Amino acid sequence: MNADSTPPVLIDPYRRRIDYLRVSVTDRCDLRCTYCLPKGFKGYEEPANWLSHAEMARLVGLFVRLGVRKVRLTGGEPLLRRGVTGLAAALAALPGLDDLSLSSNGTRLAQHAAALKAAGVRRLNVSLDTLDPGCFARITGRDCLADVLAGLAAAKAAGFAPIKLNMVVQAGVNEDDVVRMAGFALEHGFVLRLIEPMPVGDTGRAARGIDLSAFGLRLAERFGLLPEIKGQGAGPARYWVAPAGGMSLGVITPMSQHFCAACNRVRLGVDGTLYLCLGQDDRVPLGALMRAGADDGELTAAILAGIAAKPERHDFGSQPAKIVRFMAQTGG
Repeated sequence: MNADSTPPVLIDPYRRRIDYLRVSVTDRCDLRCTYCLPKGFKGYEEPANWLSHAEMARLVGLFVRLGVRKVRLTGGEPLLRRGVTGLAAALAALPGLDDLSLSSNGTRLAQHAAALKAAGVRRLNVSLDTLDPGCFARITGRDCLADVLAGLAAAKAAGFAPIKLNMVVQAGVNEDDVVRMAGFALEHGFVLRLIEPMPVGDTGRAARGIDLSAFGLRLAERFGLLPEIKGQGAGPARYWVAPAGGMSLGVITPMSQHFCAACNRVRLGVDGTLYLCLGQDDRVPLGALMRAGADDGELTAAILAGIAAKPERHDFGSQPAKIVRFMAQTGG
C-alpha cells in the first residue's frame, strides 16, 4: 500500500462499516462452561499454529490502518496466554486505535488487573453466570467463584469502570439468579448484561435460553431503570440505566431479536483465521497467508476481499446445527 494514499475503510456488501475486531489470543480455557466447551474437550489448536504476539500486532495494525477503531482481546481465556499484557501495550500504542478492551472469565484477573490497566486496556467484560457457588460449579466445571469475585474487586481497585458482567441466562439453570445478579451489579456499580445462548457447537445447541427481550424490560421496570438512547461501547446490547447512575442493565438477544443489520465486527482466531460471522463458516486464512510470506499489501487485499464477502446475517434460527465449531475455537 502506498504510504501517501488514503486507505479504504472496511464497508461490507450491506453498507455496514466494520470498525471492531475481536482477537483471540488463545483457544484454551480453564473453565468448561456447559454452553461453550464439552467436558474432556481436547480439540485445541496446536501451539505451533498460534500467532506470536508480533504477528498478532502486525495483523491488528493492518486492520487499524483500514479503519478499525475498537479491539477486544478474547479467548478462550486470554489471561492463560503468557505475555498478554505486553501484547496489550503494543496494541494500545497503535496510532488510530481508540479503544482496547478485554474479555475474561475472571479466574486470573486478581493477578493481572493492575498490569492490564497500566498496559492501556480501557474496559473489561467478565463472564459471571451466577452468584451461587454450587450453580457456578455446575455451569463451569470448577468451584472457583471466589477467585472470580476477587478478580472483580481487583479490577475495580485498579480503576476499571465500567466493568461489564456477562451473564448467559439458561432456562432452569440460572434464570432464578438474575435478580440477585442485578442487585450485585447495583451494589458495585457494574453493568449487568444478560445474554441468550447461541447454537454454536453441540454444547451451544444443548443450552436452552429464554426470550430476554421481554425479560429485560420487566427487570428494568423492577429496578426503576430507564431506556438508554445511546448504547455503551461497540456491542449489540440494548441498555437501561438508573436515573441517578450506579447501575446499567443490557440484553444481548441473538436469538429472539437478532442485531445482524447493525453488525460492525469480525473475529481473528488464535491461528490468524479471520471469521466474518459467528453464525457462518465464511473465513479468510490470514495467518497462513502471512506465514507463507505475504506482504502487508497482500494481507490488506485479503482482508478487503473477506469483508466484501461478509454474510448478511447468521442462520441460527433456520439452521441451528450449521456451526459445528465450539465458541472457544472462534473467539468469544
